[in-house]
Amino acid sequence: MQFLLAFVVVGPLLGALAALLPAPPGLKGKSPEQAVLRHGVTVTGAVLAAAIVLALGFDRHHPSTMQATTDISWIPALHVRVHLGIDGISLPLVVLSALLTFLCTLYSYFKPPAGPSPKGFVALLLLLESGTLATFSVLDLLLFFLAFETVLIPMYFLIARWGGEGRRAAAWRFILYTLLGSVVMLLGLLLIGLKTGTSDMVALATDNGRSLSASVQVIAVIAIGLGLAVKTPMWPLHSWLPDAHTAAPTVGSVLLAGVLLKMGTYGFVRILLPIAPHGFHTFAPYLAALAVAGIVYGSLACLALARQGAKGDLKRLIAYSSVGHMGFVLLGIATMTPTGVNGALFANIAHGLITGLLFFLVGALKDRTGTTDLDALAKETGAALYGKAPRLGGLLAFGAVASLGLPGLAGFWGEMLALFGAFEPAAGLSRPAFLTFTAIGAFGTLLTAAYMLVVVRRVCMGGVPRQAPSLPDVRGFEFAAWTPLVVLTVLAGLWPKALLGLTDPAVQQLLAGGTR
Repeated sequence: MQFLLAFVVVGPLLGALAALLPAPPGLKGKSPEQAVLRHGVTVTGAVLAAAIVLALGFDRHHPSTMQATTDISWIPALHVRVHLGIDGISLPLVVLSALLTFLCTLYSYFKPPAGPSPKGFVALLLLLESGTLATFSVLDLLLFFLAFETVLIPMYFLIARWGGEGRRAAAWRFILYTLLGSVVMLLGLLLIGLKTGTSDMVALATDNGRSLSASVQVIAVIAIGLGLAVKTPMWPLHSWLPDAHTAAPTVGSVLLAGVLLKMGTYGFVRILLPIAPHGFHTFAPYLAALAVAGIVYGSLACLALARQGAKGDLKRLIAYSSVGHMGFVLLGIATMTPTGVNGALFANIAHGLITGLLFFLVGALKDRTGTTDLDALAKETGAALYGKAPRLGGLLAFGAVASLGLPGLAGFWGEMLALFGAFEPAAGLSRPAFLTFTAIGAFGTLLTAAYMLVVVRRVCMGGVPRQAPSLPDVRGFEFAAWTPLVVLTVLAGLWPKALLGLTDPAVQQLLAGGTR
């Protein structure tokens, strides 16, 4: 099993290097471009298969124990080790990352991105996958930082070279925000390593902050939390996100929302909660306050974009919705309770599935109509998807109701558990304050329903003008790329125990003082 996890992490990196080499004559097919796109599908497919085998072989009776571990000395002078492992917290994120990257390469094979040669595109996607999978698998603070930073460069180039209008400015804003946050985060990670004499995350979690004074924990939480909050993104550090999503190519938006945002919230759970519990407890109410502010702000921004005459961009609207959804994740983490943290982890996975599907659908809508402007879709192009492309319209409505947290779908459980956790926060946290946060968060769910239903009404409903151009319905390759996300959204909604059974024992042990 340890070799499987090592392959999952390193395989995409080797595939990225191979993508830059000339294709062997027998594998070129119709063109070298087709060969490199097929190479991307093959490598990500192999990584996904390995991740699934890893999940099937995972010991579900002991999800709190690190499994498939590799522990090799790397830099003895700094006590840095190549330490890999997964538990019930990281396994779902590993599988989600492998799945979304495979679906993105499959989609790109049939719908190649407009721009430079696909060689660089495929290599960047594989490098991005390697960085994300490493982030969820490494158990050393310095390796975590390196993996965390690895994803920045490929995402920058994906936006800057294959993005749409305003791509260069959006890419620069993305890289500057995240790099500045990362510098501060590195200082916090080094502080922990210097004060404890180790950067091993398992040992630090087991120590549960006993080797760190209260003041050091507070400083570490501020420094590391800022870096993680930028990537999450937490209000008011979110301003890079709407531009990045709006300018990014379709698969870039899918991976940015479905995978990269999860790296920030994962860091809160894996590093700050167990390693600096006192410092986190001090700032938990402030984190919760910023989380609910993000929920309301994101929803109000979406309502403003959705109204008639606002010339709101549908991709931008979904980007702002992510600010609200990740607010629920942060609220669950801030409760410092098993219920809240489990809800946060569930909401992480649900958001990756649902928002990934929504960005795929919006990308397909833009390919067909040439625009994602809501006013243009509702008037000039006469979208009326239920009448012109009923399957596409039905999928868009499905993604919308899943995003607003309809019971029976994946989006419901994470938000509900986060609110339940806020209703009964951890000992020592102000219950009146968290009850207020619960009420504000619940109000945010109503706002989410409002803007999503407005979008469905404006884009999917209405009469079909006689002069309106026809729209192709869902194509075969789109069906193949989107079906897994739909199926998993339904399965997670109807059978939440499959995910909660993995995360709950690991969360219980993490909050109690470490992991084995």
